[in-house]
Amino acid sequence: MSRPPRSHREYRDKNGDHRRPHDDRSSPDRSSSRPPYQPREADPPPKHTRDAPRVEHQESKCTHMCSRRGIVLICAVLTNALVLICVVAGQMVSSGLSSAAAVGGFNLNTNFNLQGTELQQVRELDMQYSQMRAPSVYGGIPFSLVLGVVSLLFVIAANKPAHLLSRKLLFGALLFQAVGAPLYVVAVGLYLHFIIGINATDVCQRRERIYARNGYTWMSCDVSGADAAVALFGLITAVLYAVGAVLTVQTIRGVRRYLQERKRREAERQQRGQPNRTPLRAETTAV
Repeated sequence: MSRPPRSHREYRDKNGDHRRPHDDRSSPDRSSSRPPYQPREADPPPKHTRDAPRVEHQESKCTHMCSRRGIVLICAVLTNALVLICVVAGQMVSSGLSSAAAVGGFNLNTNFNLQGTELQQVRELDMQYSQMRAPSVYGGIPFSLVLGVVSLLFVIAANKPAHLLSRKLLFGALLFQAVGAPLYVVAVGLYLHFIIGINATDVCQRRERIYARNGYTWMSCDVSGADAAVALFGLITAVLYAVGAVLTVQTIRGVRRYLQERKRREAERQQRGQPNRTPLRAETTAV
């Protein structure tokens, strides 16, 4: 009578083969109608959050200071400095040759054509004209200096992502730029009106005639190039403040949306009782 064949497992035990039986379920090559298990991720963030740039913790302060708002304010600081320089240059150029030579401001290679009584008259007229223009200097220098320093302070204060900045700082920057834009336009208008009014006086006309008789035709009562530069850079600064105010409004709205979205997701996480593994990305870091 023949014995039944031994099972495959008994044969392996007899020969010392202790390998684990092949598990078909762990084979990656075997096809199955059931897809492989994958861990479930948290819900994807909304569209306006997905499109926003990530908040990088290793970014430097200059990255946030050189945002669009920061660049506009930096340009405003530079234009304020140019306005300040042009106000001083306009006063020096219009002060006249006699007063400039008296203080050593210019090195003239030729002698004055003015002699005697005309020279004395020109000196008196130059002094009167400089005193008449003094309010433009006393008003233009502090005005441009204060606005430039305040703009620089706002640039330095914005050294963090927008959603981490103080709300008072953002609204203060908005108010400053919204007021600074029309204020600069008014200041430029008053400056030109003041200069044109001074140039129309009898002092300027007499001064121009004396200089013209002696060959100095460039000393006229028209608006000088320095005064025109003051007006030009002042209007550019006003445009920069207007653009900065618009960007600040966009930043404030973006911060509000970001905070609302963060509160909503925190509430959903508490309801589910699960940790939020998907980091929320701020959409206002580059504004």
